[in-house]
Amino acid sequence: MNPLLEAFWYILPAYFANSSPVVFKGKTPIDFGRNFVDGKRLLGDGKTWRGFFGGLTVGVLVSLIQYHALPSYYGSLNAALRLGFALSLGALLGDIIGSFVKRRANFPRGYPAIGLDQWGFLITALILAYPVRTLETGQVLFLLAVTPFIHWGANVLAYTLGWKSVPW
Repeated sequence: MNPLLEAFWYILPAYFANSSPVVFKGKTPIDFGRNFVDGKRLLGDGKTWRGFFGGLTVGVLVSLIQYHALPSYYGSLNAALRLGFALSLGALLGDIIGSFVKRRANFPRGYPAIGLDQWGFLITALILAYPVRTLETGQVLFLLAVTPFIHWGANVLAYTLGWKSVPW
């Protein structure tokens, strides 16, 4: 497989996990409305349990579909599911960490934080997936370069479909 296509194939569960919580629109925030020691919300109302588990489920389902489409890439269903889970969990945790940082910086909910929004989920996904399966340095650099554009496109699509109230 072409190394750049392989990188894209590899990261798909993280991309889907990161973008799908907006579809689930949960009500119970992960932080349960609690504030941090600085008096600001830990995460905010945009990070919900339903969105988190929905995103995790979607990411793992993507890896299942990938396995059935190209089983030789993974070697086993177990390997595909482990990688999909690690990438999806990493993407969601990276997004949560980004939300925590944005609350500390007084960014309003939904406000774009260039770099943090686009790379935080990607880097955390790659870190959590590292023990399962790694990419070459060039592939990681490729993902760092293309992810901001894919992230932007996904947000515009979600806005156009009425899933988000802002196009970022």
